[in-house]
Amino acid sequence: MGLMKQTTTGIPAQCCTLNISGTKQERLVAMFKAIGNPIRFEIIKFLVTHPGCITGDIVNHLPVAQATVSQHLKVLKESGWISGNIEGTSTCYQLDEGSINWFRIIVNDIF
Repeated sequence: MGLMKQTTTGIPAQCCTLNISGTKQERLVAMFKAIGNPIRFEIIKFLVTHPGCITGDIVNHLPVAQATVSQHLKVLKESGWISGNIEGTSTCYQLDEGSINWFRIIVNDIF
């Protein structure tokens, strides 16, 4: 395996480009931040195995108050991880497949 060529400043030479900026970068960062929280990540895991569940189901699964779950659901929804449909007095949550596919494509392009 060869060593990476270095510039005169000692920094390795550029190997590739990372063409992401503006609103695309902001969206990606918001999605990473959202799942960086352990409770929100647990909500995502729960929705993978329990698609279309209501807030009460999520609350019963987690060791936090309903108000806290609602705050986390709001962040996940705003960042694009989930969507919610109002059904009577309940909201039914599921993963937002379109947004998750976008995330996969962008992360694949970066790495």
